[in-house]
Amino acid sequence: MKIAMIASEVSPLAKTGGLADVIGTLSVALERLGHEPSVLMPAYRSVLQANFPVRETGITLSVPVGGQEIESTILETTIGKGVPIYLTRADQYFDREFLYGSPTGDYSDNAERFVFFSRAALEFLRLNPVDIVHCHDWQAALATVFLKAQPARYAEAAGAKTVFTIHNLGFQGIFAPPAWPLLNLHPSYFTPPFLEFYGNVSFLKGALLLADKITTVSPSYAREILGPEQGFGLEGVLQQRAADLLGILNGVDYYHWNPWTDPFLTHHYGEHSLNVKLDCKKDLQRVVGLPDEINRPLLAMISRLTPQKGFDLVEDVFDKLMERDVQVVLLGTGEPRFEQFFRKAAVRYSERVAVEISFNEALAHQIEAGADLFLMPSQYEPCGLNQMYSLKYGTIPIVRAVGGLKDTVDDYDPERQTGTGFVFAPYTSTAMLAAIDRALTAYRDNQGWTALRRRAMAQDFSWERSARLYSNLYQQLLH
Repeated sequence: MKIAMIASEVSPLAKTGGLADVIGTLSVALERLGHEPSVLMPAYRSVLQANFPVRETGITLSVPVGGQEIESTILETTIGKGVPIYLTRADQYFDREFLYGSPTGDYSDNAERFVFFSRAALEFLRLNPVDIVHCHDWQAALATVFLKAQPARYAEAAGAKTVFTIHNLGFQGIFAPPAWPLLNLHPSYFTPPFLEFYGNVSFLKGALLLADKITTVSPSYAREILGPEQGFGLEGVLQQRAADLLGILNGVDYYHWNPWTDPFLTHHYGEHSLNVKLDCKKDLQRVVGLPDEINRPLLAMISRLTPQKGFDLVEDVFDKLMERDVQVVLLGTGEPRFEQFFRKAAVRYSERVAVEISFNEALAHQIEAGADLFLMPSQYEPCGLNQMYSLKYGTIPIVRAVGGLKDTVDDYDPERQTGTGFVFAPYTSTAMLAAIDRALTAYRDNQGWTALRRRAMAQDFSWERSARLYSNLYQQLLH
């Protein structure tokens, strides 16, 4: 099958989060299954300035946005064995330091930027028709809408079946009414049955209503978004489309995340050489400036610092946590209040807390290898990848029973010697701390802890399984 992935970021070219990893690895996994995937994304400044081998295709597009026709050129590069990535170049929209906004807030013209991107993707597909158009998140949602609402304009591409994937329903692409004319759609679409959402325009809602099939990134999250707690006001729309909604767990790219081969590590190990993991712990302690205390449990967090990720719980009981015999390392960036809190904590507990406020790929790998425990107390978590990386590295996850965390981590039972991590359900700091305490107790049982680590490392969340489920979905649509 010919499959076009339309997404606003793709690893390794441009990345702000898990979306980029999914597009990059899923495309390559589909290629391995014998399909012909291609990816369409914006030509950001960061991509053009990096050393990716990007070539001109000679394709020029004229893209309608509001009352204007915007010129765009298409560049090309590849990932995997030969998955083409087509980059839509329009420097007035994408030649910027950041993808979606500066540290002070979103770009004011994001509606126009991603109307343009969605239209440009379809103009390209008129020249290169495919069987499946698979759009991801709000930035690409309008490609689904335009294809279904204006089939005559995109006649060459309109025969394709459409799949829309929600990576995080908390981000919907909601814009005030003045954005509506940019879309060049009939006024009947700016109504509650379509894109109108409490007086505003919702890009994501349009795709939820018009895509042939909707997927999200874990089975539990697919159920959770049907209710008001995690539906973000769209639970009614999703209930309406429930028969066409499917949760497919994201996979992990074990080529990049594997303690046997990880290029960011000095020492490599597997489930039967766990003593080498202690060397990784020493390396990590040295890199982040913590004392070389090999028997003291080391608890890690790598995350965007936002309430969604449960950092208000961590903040609430941090002093109580530090009454325990632990070291803590945190890597991430996010809301200024959390950045400030953790910076102060690192000063207050300088012998036991290390904080790095940045995005640091090498350090992320060193933390996964060197830590004993990994904390993810998310309020909601569509899929989550770090808990799966942690399992592979024998770094035992402590997670809340929500979304993809619930689908990938089984609670430890010391009596039956089952489970792969520590799971708590209520969204409270008390429940989180109780789970941490259970983990610290288990850590002191050497034999049980080794067996737990080996079970964790034996889990397989590779992309091959997930890619087959997508492949099956595409085939159902075409037959």
